[in-house]
Amino acid sequence: MSDRVAKVRRGRSGAARSGQAHAGLEPPRKPPQDSVDQDSLDQDSVDLGSVDLDGIDLDSVDLDGADQGVADRASRPVIAVTGAAHDLGFALTARLAQSDRFSRVIAMDDHRGELTGVVWRMVDIRDPMLASRLSGIDVIVHTDLDLAAGSDPKARRAYNVRGAQTVLTAAAAGGVSRVILITSAMVYGAHPDNPVPLGEGAPLNADPDGSVVGDYMEIEQLAERSPRTNPGMEVTVVRPAALVGEGIDTLITRHFEAPRLLAVKGCAPRWQFCHISDLMSAIELAATGTVSGAFAVGCEGWLDQDQVEELSGLRRIELPAGVTFATAQRLHRAGITPAPVADLHYVVYPWVVDCQTLREAGWKPDVTNTEALAQLLLQRAGHHAVAGRRLAKKDATITAAGATVAVIGTAAIVRQVRKRRREV
Repeated sequence: MSDRVAKVRRGRSGAARSGQAHAGLEPPRKPPQDSVDQDSLDQDSVDLGSVDLDGIDLDSVDLDGADQGVADRASRPVIAVTGAAHDLGFALTARLAQSDRFSRVIAMDDHRGELTGVVWRMVDIRDPMLASRLSGIDVIVHTDLDLAAGSDPKARRAYNVRGAQTVLTAAAAGGVSRVILITSAMVYGAHPDNPVPLGEGAPLNADPDGSVVGDYMEIEQLAERSPRTNPGMEVTVVRPAALVGEGIDTLITRHFEAPRLLAVKGCAPRWQFCHISDLMSAIELAATGTVSGAFAVGCEGWLDQDQVEELSGLRRIELPAGVTFATAQRLHRAGITPAPVADLHYVVYPWVVDCQTLREAGWKPDVTNTEALAQLLLQRAGHHAVAGRRLAKKDATITAAGATVAVIGTAAIVRQVRKRRREV
């Protein structure tokens, strides 16, 4: 074999080893059988020593182009997603796996998901040993949150806050350069005197109660303290407007499952949505460092109450603020409705956000508020809810005459709870 052929082999073999090391593959010392998706291994891992190069015209080989390809690959970050086996994490991981902005996608969860073309690392992200599973990762997106409307508040708070705290600590220890946390534009609070829209730098005036919003507020505090406790690691916080999309089930989406839309007298609601596809595209920009800091994501503009009613075919029921919130508070304390009274503010008061950071980066949402509302209305089919609580179909046949009581949760819900107690 000629000296020139030998140099080609040595060069390509070295490039292959370099590419594997940067891409964050598990070390070759017998990794767990189910931790690596074999479909995702690169062609660089092929043993080029077994290839017959004697018949190749080496003058036609573009060695400079090959070297440039390796360099381009090395410049792209390795990204990991927590909660990759379900919900938003699953959808985001699938999207990132198709992107050419990343050299490798690491899917992290406590069980293996159905995605291929990614590397799976099974781990409980609340385990302090998480840092040992972050080798070779440049960016981590934390999506593993419990946002279910029916979750126990104390267990949910512990799950969500501990998860974010462990990810931040482990990422700093593991040499991760950027962590992306997802909260909500709800952290700005919903108030009758809110400007429309709110600037991204507006104070975080949400009530830090036992709701999901309270979880978000604690996560925001962790992100704010991180530069002091974890210097050198960048933390980005993404704050979407009211989320809409497949599998999204929140107090906001359940508001549109009610027989009437609740409104408070003297207040003009404004509605802004964020489709999960637009949220994912914004996260992708954050992962590459195109945008950073804390920023909002949502559809352009907003819909007023009249527009929402016209598009949805639902009518409003207006009640005095004092009656609405006092009744809702009593129902929640009695365990009849799932959400604290502060959560009700988000369906009657404005919390529209200005997505300035993304807009200045050239980003535009693909989904309009009208289109997002249309999808939300399609998903409500077959569901009936009052004050955030899902009802059986037979309990949801509420007449217009009873709507004043029904919308704030007293009629059908109380009957349902009393019946359940009698059966016990």
